[in-house]
Amino acid sequence: MEFADVVRGRRMTRGFSTHPVNSKLVSQIVDLASRAPSAGKTQGWHALVITASDTAKFWDDTLAVEKRESFRWKQLLDAPVIALVFADPLAYVERYSEDDKAHTGLGASAETWPTPYWTVDASFAAMTMLLAAEDAGLGALFFAVFNGEKELRARLCVPDKMQLIGAIALGWPLESDASNASASAARTRRSADQIIHLNGW
Repeated sequence: MEFADVVRGRRMTRGFSTHPVNSKLVSQIVDLASRAPSAGKTQGWHALVITASDTAKFWDDTLAVEKRESFRWKQLLDAPVIALVFADPLAYVERYSEDDKAHTGLGASAETWPTPYWTVDASFAAMTMLLAAEDAGLGALFFAVFNGEKELRARLCVPDKMQLIGAIALGWPLESDASNASASAARTRRSADQIIHLNGW
């Protein structure tokens, strides 16, 4: 598939088949994401991959049973893979304490960074995962974990230092998923001319 076709074809999938995704395919997607840009090649991000029956535990932590009856995207819960993307701020502090980066002063603490590049890099990686999934014929949805993060982190033994960027549901999309688009999908896409500020604001 041509790159432009991958980008234009990518959509957020909210309805999944229960058919499993091969672990090798998941590894290939993460491997491609590992090639996303990374400040100082720190590569301070992680993917906690949840599969099989453990996905039900994820939803138990993050979506209360009493809310599921009114939950619009019930077949989102059928996604066979959920990847939690985490960023490690301390990895960047440690990397920028090394000899070739010490002159920047960014090795002092996370607070010295004007931009949290651990968040930026993990977000680059998450976007690459979405594109890799599209290229592989999978559906994918990036979503925030608004509820139950404390319980989720405790159950999965996630270190406190890790910043949760979000979750990515992966799986084979249902043919009927086109009708599951969010209301936001109807918004008009801005043109390049509306985005570009040439030689100044």
